[in-house]
Amino acid sequence: MNTTLRIRLQTEVAGNYRAVMNQFDKDLFEALKPPVGKLEVLKFTGSKTGDSVHLKFLSPIKAEWVSRITDHGETDNEIYFVDEGEKLPPGLTFWRHKHIVRKIDRNRSLIIDQMDFRSYFFLLSIIIYPFLFFTFYPRKKQYKSYFGA
Repeated sequence: MNTTLRIRLQTEVAGNYRAVMNQFDKDLFEALKPPVGKLEVLKFTGSKTGDSVHLKFLSPIKAEWVSRITDHGETDNEIYFVDEGEKLPPGLTFWRHKHIVRKIDRNRSLIIDQMDFRSYFFLLSIIIYPFLFFTFYPRKKQYKSYFGA
């Protein structure tokens, strides 16, 4: 049995939820690069179903990461899109990241990053978990800086 693990981060930011989601573009993606290591954004076509993101890690590991946007949608209170890994760094066998921007009120939003992943076997997933958590945790500060708190 290989269990999927989940990392979920929530960050309150300034701005209407629609305006915040409209800024999920290549500029934001560049601003969200992990603070450690070197990463190039080779391709970013958008956040709608069928779009894709292609990343190249140059350090501390050399690897490529290609994700396709497999779903997107909107309700009266939130907008979301989902990217799923097609080509993943060594160790990962499954990646699904749901990006949600939820309305708090007219001028505040909640950004939710919900990441599900698995590896070749459960113990390796447990070992990878803290690395992924601490790679994505800085986004909380990066989002607040980018959008305002």
